[in-house]
Amino acid sequence: MRVGVIILPDRGWQESKNNWRTADQLGFDSAWTYDHLSWGPLIDRPWLSAFPTLAAAASVTERIELGTLVTSPNFRHPVLLARDALTIDDLSGGRFVLGVGAGSVSAGDAQVLSSEPLARTARTRRFAEFVQLLDRLLTEPLVDHDGAFYTVNQARNVPVNTPGPSIPLAIAATAPRGQELAARFGDIWVTLGPPELSTAYQPAALAAVVGAQMAGLEAACDRVGRDPGELRRVFVMTDLSAHALASTESFVEFTEEYANLGITDLAFHWPRESGIFAGDPEIPFRVAEALPALRDK
Repeated sequence: MRVGVIILPDRGWQESKNNWRTADQLGFDSAWTYDHLSWGPLIDRPWLSAFPTLAAAASVTERIELGTLVTSPNFRHPVLLARDALTIDDLSGGRFVLGVGAGSVSAGDAQVLSSEPLARTARTRRFAEFVQLLDRLLTEPLVDHDGAFYTVNQARNVPVNTPGPSIPLAIAATAPRGQELAARFGDIWVTLGPPELSTAYQPAALAAVVGAQMAGLEAACDRVGRDPGELRRVFVMTDLSAHALASTESFVEFTEEYANLGITDLAFHWPRESGIFAGDPEIPFRVAEALPALRDK
């Protein structure tokens, strides 16, 4: 089992850089950040841009994987996104993971740019085109594209080194069409289960839903001829963290349960001082004590 942390970009870099450095030094496998223009629960807080934050994180870390969890087509164009991804991957020495999702209406990113939020079916179609185009932009030397949502003319990808980078694509999706995208194009699949079950702390119900989502992913892999074992599967811990992270022992128990479901990676939020994801600042250190034993789970 791999374990990662999520560090929100709601503090200035001089204050937050120590969290990224500490995550690396403690031995966590990955460190992620959200990518929004602002974020509802912290709407009145500072909110820094994800990609400059990750560039800075690359400069103060040595081995930890760095990624977005997740970015979306609500405000990111695939050409610019691919360019940022390739740049961060180079700055980090090949440690970048590009996490993407369809983008929810409630996030508010589209509205900030004076765009009408798309209906769910349109967002699903846009996301499919977004993922397929991103895959090409990250792997092909020259891309032309004329689609329903995007037009690209002569987008070039000249790698800094030969061979070029292979940036893992992490796709957050729980519906059948999204899971099929993960099966076709993804290296990593991401879920957080229904947030309402986590918030209400219904662990049995949450685990059952995640298990059903895993079955859906495996069915999607069967449809496209992909071995589901090739995909890493990330479970993002939300409010459940307060219980699962109460002690090293409770975290190990939680890890064992989700490993049995087929989850390969867990990601929890770095504790904040107050408000959402508030918690004991010693949590990362307690979890880190369990990391050696979790490597084989």
